[in-house]
Amino acid sequence: MEGGLSGNTVVPNSNDKSTVLDVKPLRMLIPQFPDTSEGPPFVCVPPNGPFPSGFSPFFPFSGPQGSQSTPDLNQNGLISTILPIRSFRVENASPMDAAHGTHKQKSVASSSVKKKAKVDKGSKLSFTTPINFDPGISLSERDDGNMELVENVLSRFDALRRKLSQMEDAVELHSGIIKRSDLKAGNMMMSKGVRTNMKKRIGAVPGVEIGDIFFFRMELCLVGLHAQSMAGIDYIKGELEGELVALSIVSSGGYDNDAEDPDILIYSGQGGNAGRDKEASDQKLERGNLALEKSLHRGNEVRVIRGFKDAIFQASKVYVYDGLYKIQESWMEKGKSGCNTFKYKLVRIPGQTGAFATWKSILKWKEGVSSRVGIILPDLTSGAESTPVALVNEVDDEKGPACFTYLATAKYLKSFDLVQTTLGCNCHDACRPGNSNCSCIKKNGGDFPYIANGVLACRKPLIYECGPSCPCIRNCKNRVSQGGLKFHLEVFKTSDRGWGLRSWDSIRAGAFICEYAGEVFDSDKARQDDGDGEINEYIFYTNRLYEPFKWNYEPESVGEASSDATEDYDIPSPLTISAKNNGNVARFMNHSCTPNVFWQPIVYEHNNGAYLHICFFAKKRIPPMTELTYDYGTPCQNETEGDNTTSGRKVCLCGSPKCRGYFY
Repeated sequence: MEGGLSGNTVVPNSNDKSTVLDVKPLRMLIPQFPDTSEGPPFVCVPPNGPFPSGFSPFFPFSGPQGSQSTPDLNQNGLISTILPIRSFRVENASPMDAAHGTHKQKSVASSSVKKKAKVDKGSKLSFTTPINFDPGISLSERDDGNMELVENVLSRFDALRRKLSQMEDAVELHSGIIKRSDLKAGNMMMSKGVRTNMKKRIGAVPGVEIGDIFFFRMELCLVGLHAQSMAGIDYIKGELEGELVALSIVSSGGYDNDAEDPDILIYSGQGGNAGRDKEASDQKLERGNLALEKSLHRGNEVRVIRGFKDAIFQASKVYVYDGLYKIQESWMEKGKSGCNTFKYKLVRIPGQTGAFATWKSILKWKEGVSSRVGIILPDLTSGAESTPVALVNEVDDEKGPACFTYLATAKYLKSFDLVQTTLGCNCHDACRPGNSNCSCIKKNGGDFPYIANGVLACRKPLIYECGPSCPCIRNCKNRVSQGGLKFHLEVFKTSDRGWGLRSWDSIRAGAFICEYAGEVFDSDKARQDDGDGEINEYIFYTNRLYEPFKWNYEPESVGEASSDATEDYDIPSPLTISAKNNGNVARFMNHSCTPNVFWQPIVYEHNNGAYLHICFFAKKRIPPMTELTYDYGTPCQNETEGDNTTSGRKVCLCGSPKCRGYFY
């Protein structure tokens, strides 16, 4: 910078925005300060002051003093300024502008990440502050949670994140908006008190179980498992002489950690990594590193969260809570950069449920399914699915369920007039969010049903997908349910409920799992009794009564008026799907009164007809090897024999705390 600071002329204490400042361009990144002989001494003060004598604020920090305030930081170091959902919505724009994502505002970080992004000036983003929002969580519950509360917080976070993602996707990719809906949603949740386990503690966290999975670091913060949104070591000052105590660590590949042994973790200290503007350096025994060293001598338990690549979405990570460890020893060694690095050996406390060990086993099964204990068939679909489905029995000697013909999708035995057949979309590449001209998007109320990774954004009474009659490409993102299985599933023998279904992969809330495939009948003509006296236990009724539940985001949490939009199913014509003789993996999904899967009706057109499909999506995040279940519902009166509503009732063994005791 030529001439140091003396080369730039700034009009002091001026609010005139039209004033042109004589500012010379920076010539180097390293700050250059003038000698005392060249000008006044350099003074570093906050932009809002206070300012010492002889110095005054400059635009835009020269507003009225009453508007100046220091940001209020919560205990996690996050600014609790809410970003309303309307902040990411394009308003006062024509449908064409909305389709191309025109807007005025952009993310603060976008200038450093996407310097070439051009922003239109034709529209603006409005900001609305939530008023009188009740988080539904008391002050005591914010300090100490439980399993139900933890699940509630995570569900509300992900519902908001999906909605923000849907809105971001509707804006043009090169608009300058940084797609970090997880950070935006987390900021909103924290600023409104939708969180729990804020009280830092050593050891287990109430409501969080070993093996629980998370897809975002913000989720760890919201439930109190790990309060640092960036740093890998969380710690507090202990009661004993104020020394630091380590509480938890996240091992996710940022450092050279050894994570091969499921019961031992060699963890590298923090700091010293090379960055964009700095070289690698020796680590220092301070902050998190010092806390780990103190915990070594103190012998306290440390929570360990392990992170690794998501098997389905390779660009993302999955974090699994692996339980409690103790630090056994520490040392210093030369890292790959040639600088000194602290190393800590953590040993898992015996007797805990397997978590990371399960993930290691699954990796071996994927390399060679024959290593799976109890394997009967490596693929019961016989190649009908692109992803094989293993058949496993570790309980008894049964060799498999009764024979059936595998179908990948529903089989209509005759044509049904479900909805009025309309023309397909006119997109010749792929349907894109925000395209107001796409007829398939119009049929979905103007919203693209799925976000970028194929996850369902919101439940709807009925969703319209592009079908074979649409000219868009086969891998159009509005054909999610037609792409077959994405998760590596297995049909397994349960201890008391026959055969069940579970996944080797972690599943995100809103992820498509499978369709209920089988033969489609008119509900009036279908019966559970096939006529030969044998009860058909593989049957799905669209007209049963189902427990209502809220899955979509809360408009009130972001300052929007309460919405009257319903999530109740809207089936144009009741149908029955029988998977007794022809079906797919969905026929093995058992009932639960607290299910982790829900069904969503989807319509798409084929052969000049509109056909209904029943598709299953994850209701919440589902760890690997967790049984997949849905609510079978309660039959309507005309489904039972006469007025006997107990006909076909079975004892429920789902084990849920809210178990009704029976199912149909």
